[in-house]
Amino acid sequence: MSRNTNILVCGIGGQGVMTATEILAEAALALGFDAKKTEVAGMSQRGGVVVSHLRFGAKVLSPQIAPGEADLLVGFEAAETLRWVHMLRPGAPVLTNTSRLTPPVVECGVFDYPDDPVGQLRTLGVPLQAFDAAEIAQEFGDIRLGNTVMLGAMSDHLPFPAAVLREAVAARFAHKKPGLLDMNMRAFDAGRERAAALTGQGCVAA
Repeated sequence: MSRNTNILVCGIGGQGVMTATEILAEAALALGFDAKKTEVAGMSQRGGVVVSHLRFGAKVLSPQIAPGEADLLVGFEAAETLRWVHMLRPGAPVLTNTSRLTPPVVECGVFDYPDDPVGQLRTLGVPLQAFDAAEIAQEFGDIRLGNTVMLGAMSDHLPFPAAVLREAVAARFAHKKPGLLDMNMRAFDAGRERAAALTGQGCVAA
């Protein structure tokens, strides 16, 4: 790569935002890239907002992504995706989960939840892939697989083969309880298949 790759991942605490970014970083490191990440978590264990920056390439001096420089925005929650879309460079893609999770700041009346965050993203004209990752995760019997579904969906947006990221997911779950590895592999493949299907359908689904 002639330049560093900048990926911003956002969502709500408990969705696995940090775990997903760690796995992305591990995939980059496995290929010999320099990789740095940082997180901003507001009450993450209680459903607060979580934003994770990841930068990798030949040499990375800072993990922080400046506004307008993200090469990929991955949102685990649509309203959070909309809130961070200003971080994208022109023409960079957005991948978002459409399943709604309302953070405490909204429930307490501090912020209003957008009526149609995915619709607002569409009006911005950004390359968009939107689908319900939670629904896919529940098909495999565990909503917590949503972060692995999202990893699969983003795998073809990276500057290295999807198989590298899949191997990093496998390494993370290889020594967990029996069956967890297989569930995550299937969830990864399902996320990748859904993203590929959206590419052929104009990149947006309800």
